[in-house]
Amino acid sequence: MKIEGRLNKLVSVVTGGGSGFGESIGQAFAREGARVVVADLHAENGRRVADAIVVAGGEALFVRTDVSLAADMKNLVEATVARFGRLDVMVNNAGISHVNQPMLAVTEEFFDRLYAVNVKSIYHSAVQCVPIFRRQRGGCVINIGSTAAVRPRPGLCWYNGTKAAVNSLSKSMAVELASDKIRVNAINPALGETPLLATFMGGADTPEVRARFLASIPAGRLCRPSDVANAAVFFADPASEFVTGVCMEVDGGRCI
Repeated sequence: MKIEGRLNKLVSVVTGGGSGFGESIGQAFAREGARVVVADLHAENGRRVADAIVVAGGEALFVRTDVSLAADMKNLVEATVARFGRLDVMVNNAGISHVNQPMLAVTEEFFDRLYAVNVKSIYHSAVQCVPIFRRQRGGCVINIGSTAAVRPRPGLCWYNGTKAAVNSLSKSMAVELASDKIRVNAINPALGETPLLATFMGGADTPEVRARFLASIPAGRLCRPSDVANAAVFFADPASEFVTGVCMEVDGGRCI
């Protein structure tokens, strides 16, 4: 079945594509006609998402990737170009968090891992993608941040810091790469219905705890993966060619 849409024939990579926001982004891209490379550390999840896209009539490839490793990111991009001949959209979605807890309870070892996955991965991504985008005279980077960068929640100190870095890097990359016709934007979701939900809540997703978090979101619900996917489609759409350096809150009004 031939699929045509807003992203027709664009080649996209989605890191952390095996679950949560990444899974929904990959599915939405495929529905809009993009060819999708699902990158994930967990092979079973990544293959499941890629296979589902193919069954639905799309084109997809799974590449096992630890985004904190330069060699893995290099392999990911090379595998993408080898399969599809180019790369148009890079979605840096993979991320982790420490459990909601006092800042000094987080170990140095986990702090280093947190920044390697959430921040250094964007560096690794840029090293591999920017030269390709420059040769092609265009490309799109979408970084998945968080409202934690804009309205930090207590107990998530070091995670908040990584997402602040994502926003700053997105704007910095956008202004430096604009002349190369490379667009860079970020999406800042509110607390979302993803595998990290219990982590953000402190390990207990009870009705009482959930009610407390929902009270901070004017729209009265959690962020859905589809909300983030719809924003990602907007940024990836060639019709958004003049949109760059934007850090968009997808948050039901939390950051107002």
